Amino acid sequence: MVSGGVGTGLRIIAASLLLVVSMGAGTAVAVPPPPPNPSDSELGASKADARAKATKVGQLTNQVAQAEAQLAQLQAQVELKMEDANRALVDLRTAQDEAAKAKADADAAKIAAQTASADVDNARTQLDEFAAGSYKQGSTVGSMSAFIGSKSPDDLLNRAHLLAAVGESRLDALDMMETARTDKANKDSAARAALDLANQKQAAASAAKQAADAATAAAVTARTDQAAAASRIEARKDAAESQLAAAQANATGLASQRQRYNAWLAAKQAEEAAQSRPSGGGGGGGEVALPPSSGGVRTVINRAMSQLGVQYAWGGGNAYGPTRGIRDGGVADAFGDYNKVGFDCSGLMIYAFAGVGIRLPHYSGYQAHAGRQVPLSQKRPGDMLFWATGGRIHHVALYIGDGRMIEAPYSGSRVRIAPVRYGGIVGYATRLL
Repeated sequence: MVSGGVGTGLRIIAASLLLVVSMGAGTAVAVPPPPPNPSDSELGASKADARAKATKVGQLTNQVAQAEAQLAQLQAQVELKMEDANRALVDLRTAQDEAAKAKADADAAKIAAQTASADVDNARTQLDEFAAGSYKQGSTVGSMSAFIGSKSPDDLLNRAHLLAAVGESRLDALDMMETARTDKANKDSAARAALDLANQKQAAASAAKQAADAATAAAVTARTDQAAAASRIEARKDAAESQLAAAQANATGLASQRQRYNAWLAAKQAEEAAQSRPSGGGGGGGEVALPPSSGGVRTVINRAMSQLGVQYAWGGGNAYGPTRGIRDGGVADAFGDYNKVGFDCSGLMIYAFAGVGIRLPHYSGYQAHAGRQVPLSQKRPGDMLFWATGGRIHHVALYIGDGRMIEAPYSGSRVRIAPVRYGGIVGYATRLL
């Protein structure tokens, strides 16, 4: 984890937030000029602005979720319409095949009907010839004169057979003609019906395909419009989040200014109180309640606080102060810790305890066993606190009293004072003094 630094002047001011009193002589170090002190109205306005922007971000987050849900619904509709179009296309091809078959059947029926018409014409010709012959003989059944005019019995028999044959041909021709007519009519009707049905199916399928294509286009357009709307809402959300971050930073900055001012005021009051005490009074004021014989503890805390605002640099820090960080092949490298001069969490402890001649290893896991371990509930200023995940210690901070600690937290941050975090904290504190 890495943090950025502030100027030397800021560190001097931060270091002076805790009144440093010489344990022997009782003389106080001069308190620097007061830092900015924002008014209550400014603090209230900054917090209200941050709350309002947080509300706006929440509203936009909900809108983004709703827009994305609508987009998912439209996507489902698009897929459904596209499947409808595919189905219509299949139906269209089927109808086209049926229409082609019906046309072929109609063509065959037409040829059959033409053949039947020829047969009817032939039968009609035979009938006409028979009728004409019968008329010439003066008989509608078969002329008797054909018998009377016979010249011999054989001729008479031949003429009788001829009349019988003509009569049978007449009846056969009539049957053929009626059959051909009926067959032709049936085939013509069937062909027309098949062709009409095929044309209807093709027209219906074509209409369905057009409707499906139109529905698909409409759904795709709706999805595109919704995606654009979702993107616009997402952009507004991003802008609102940026505004929220700025508002929160402003509120935090003003609160930090007030905190620094209060610390300065307390130091100023302590200085004035120390100056008003008799010269042999001993003892010293300060922000934290320290145990008896706590000169070493005060030195350790003062050294750590003198580095407030120094940037985090993984692997940085030694007994003499901040140093350039080192590469970790991961997060620290991403933050450029190897190009920064600062402290990591254990490096800050090394520097703080070097002021009383205690040398610590540059690893929080080893620092946890560098002194006496006491129950966390019995922690006191000057003790080291540790955090672990899966039983492995990964962070250390210095307890300074009043539920607060000083630490170099992570890459991208700075040395800071923060409330003790109890999530993941180990159940003991390590005491060296």
